[in-house]
Amino acid sequence: MARPLRIIFPGAWYHVTSRGQERRPIFLDDRDREHFLELLEVMVSRFRVRVHAYVLMDNHYHLLLETPEANLSRAIQWLNVSYAAWFNCRHRRSGHLTQGRFKAILVEQTAWALELSVYVHLNPVRVAGLALAKPQRKAEASGRLPPPSRGMVTQRLEVLRKYRWSSFQALAGYARVPAWLPCQTLWQRAGGTSADYRALVEDRLKQDGRESPWAQVTAGLALGTQAFLDQVRRGVAVGRETEGKRLLKRRRTWAEVVRAVETIKGEPWSAFAERHGDLGRALVYEAARDYAGLTLAEIGLASGGADYAAVGVAIRRLVLRRAHDAVVEKQWRRVAAALEH
Repeated sequence: MARPLRIIFPGAWYHVTSRGQERRPIFLDDRDREHFLELLEVMVSRFRVRVHAYVLMDNHYHLLLETPEANLSRAIQWLNVSYAAWFNCRHRRSGHLTQGRFKAILVEQTAWALELSVYVHLNPVRVAGLALAKPQRKAEASGRLPPPSRGMVTQRLEVLRKYRWSSFQALAGYARVPAWLPCQTLWQRAGGTSADYRALVEDRLKQDGRESPWAQVTAGLALGTQAFLDQVRRGVAVGRETEGKRLLKRRRTWAEVVRAVETIKGEPWSAFAERHGDLGRALVYEAARDYAGLTLAEIGLASGGADYAAVGVAIRRLVLRRAHDAVVEKQWRRVAAALEH
């Protein structure tokens, strides 16, 4: 059966989710979750996407994502592949981590972005123990279950407020907002402030038997008003993962990347570029890919004629080394920090 088509255009919003192979966990501990969030931050910088809301569950994740440049697939594929390589190395496993390709629903942000953010953030409390599993929500909506007791609402609120692995704490004013998480759009939709957003989400816990937003999805592809869906049908190019030429704008030049690594290593590129076992060259390669937007072939050419396959191998080895070598990881973070400012 043919795969569903992607609807791709600049400025589009999506609800993105990816699930573990055979529904197995993709996050085994807090370090896994921390690293995934580190990759989200890099993805925001590298692909110019905006992550408006997220939640990490044991065997899947949800993102509410905006793509100013029509590069959804490139961004999420990079995220999933980068995380899977790190996860497999850290946990001594091999093979696919996630189940098939990621799922993405196009979202009309003016009509549905706020509602979907609430859906995303309530995932940690939608469990049977809190009377919010799917069958229980349906029973409550039909009147077969009474509204939740005050004690149950208190339990739900406690779980929601303490859950560290979503953007709710930041959006609701309970935690510092990461620099890469834009909050203003959802705050404005909720009323203007973090307090308005907090009230919206927490009030939902008092009674959450309403129809799921997914009941409104058209053809498994889009969620929005009829006017939005008609506009998509008339004017948006639809293709199988065809997102045009590489749209990533170069944030840094090759020379700037090399200078950053030279500064951190305290020696010139010429001194370490060909030195056996030196990680400096791989640091330059990965930084050039992530912060200059260069392809492997372009990196090879800029570095003096290295084969693109050799460049790719060097980057993969560095990523794996970083997963279990704190010194190397610290060195990479210093390079990244120098190039992000």
